[in-house]
Amino acid sequence: MKKILTSLTAAALALSPLTGLPLNASAKDSGIIRNITTMDLVRDMGIGINLGNTFESTGDWITQWGDGTPNAYETAWGSPTITQKMIQGYADAGFRTLRIPVAWSNMMSSDGSYTLSSAYEERVKQVIDWALDADMYVVMNLHWDGGWLENMPTDHDNVMKKYSAIWTQLCDYFQDYSDYLIFESQNEELGWNGISADQSYIYANEINQTFVDIVRSSGGNNPTRHLLISGYNTDIAKTCDSRFQMPSDPAGRCAVSVHYYTPATFAILESDASWGKNQKTWGSDSDIAELNRNFDLLANTFSNKGIPVIVGEYGCPTKNKEKESVEKYLTSVCEAALSRGGICPVLWDITDLHYSRSNAAMKDSVVQEQFAALAAKYCDSKPPEIVGDVNADGLFNVADLVALQAFLAYGRELENESAADLCHDGDIDIFDLVTMRTFLAKV
Repeated sequence: MKKILTSLTAAALALSPLTGLPLNASAKDSGIIRNITTMDLVRDMGIGINLGNTFESTGDWITQWGDGTPNAYETAWGSPTITQKMIQGYADAGFRTLRIPVAWSNMMSSDGSYTLSSAYEERVKQVIDWALDADMYVVMNLHWDGGWLENMPTDHDNVMKKYSAIWTQLCDYFQDYSDYLIFESQNEELGWNGISADQSYIYANEINQTFVDIVRSSGGNNPTRHLLISGYNTDIAKTCDSRFQMPSDPAGRCAVSVHYYTPATFAILESDASWGKNQKTWGSDSDIAELNRNFDLLANTFSNKGIPVIVGEYGCPTKNKEKESVEKYLTSVCEAALSRGGICPVLWDITDLHYSRSNAAMKDSVVQEQFAALAAKYCDSKPPEIVGDVNADGLFNVADLVALQAFLAYGRELENESAADLCHDGDIDIFDLVTMRTFLAKV
């Protein structure tokens, strides 16, 4: 048997040369889906930030007056052209996750096939790659996108056709990315007026289930990719309603997404409106109590029951707000999420709101310092187990290939046997060795 295994191992190693491979290849660079739970992954995501008002910009005027390139949309809502320096600046500021909202209908074909623009895909991919290069997780979604999902009650079949076409193409385009790329089913639009609440929940659940079914039936790493499921209007109370159902997922790798802009008079308004008066300060005992009630409900409904949560957006404007209140709100919501475990907070940010894109740095050093303190207090510094790291040195590289070969051929002990089952079939054999070789060849 050892002779057979030795021959098979030699054949596997002979598939292609190993020269030139980096010795510190990380999981995200090699396209690996690690053997970790979605709860572990969400806890490792730390504190995140949004690349807001950029790739999700929409409007007929952009099509009419723009030059027909992705950059026309990228800059239409006030963002400068995104650079690698800007993305690296997020990581340097301490953010471990970047959420990228996208309006995929931009530059889409008009022949009814809903074919995505390859140029738009390539530009979003470039920014994703920059974030991965900066050691960040990336959440990529289908955002408001002009609001066509609002037609679900009156044009169900065409809405589902478009939705399915978009995600089928995205799954194919991004299929080989590692688990540092997370797909998010939608943004805030899963909830409809003008119909019964029961029917509206049925539609929301249908879209989320369709999303999971499309991803899981696609190729590459998608059958086991971690997914983010949009809550009902991403509202905490409405998402915690029993009528909202997490989709059935054969991989068991789904988190739920909510947003937090409470109270809206502070977190949304910059001036008085017909529906409310601008609240300039925040942080009273009643404000803190409201925050804790909402996050207790969220935790008790989901994360405490093993369903991780990503607060995909939270934040507030700075205009017409007391600076200390803004700082307290941003850090208090962040801590409310991190302190409950299994909840990742992702700050909503647009050009030069909290982060200066021109300077590639946070605008408020107090917020940055407080975020750093919260990350040190609550975020696990130990990374999730890396699949393939059989010698338990925290890296996945050629040394692990040699160790696995010695295990199979000569029965030598592995420091981390659980990391050797790359095929996830319960056995450690030649197929795992070949899979490891394939992973390493990608980096």
